[in-house]
Amino acid sequence: MGSTDAACAIACVDDHSVPFVLFDGKETYQLSDQDKSREFAGKKVVVVGTLDSRTKTIQVNSMAAAK
Repeated sequence: MGSTDAACAIACVDDHSVPFVLFDGKETYQLSDQDKSREFAGKKVVVVGTLDSRTKTIQVNSMAAAK
């Protein structure tokens, strides 16, 4: 759907009206800050926040590119 990982992720979210998520290699978590998530689409990130394990949603405090 896109020529890069970021373009593909953004196209999928936009075309299917789904939220951005974080995949940690095992689990998928919805992210509360969709605007910040769009900035880092298709990239490895470090997310600081609070996990609601019942809904698998992370209330994002900050997000930055992984080093």
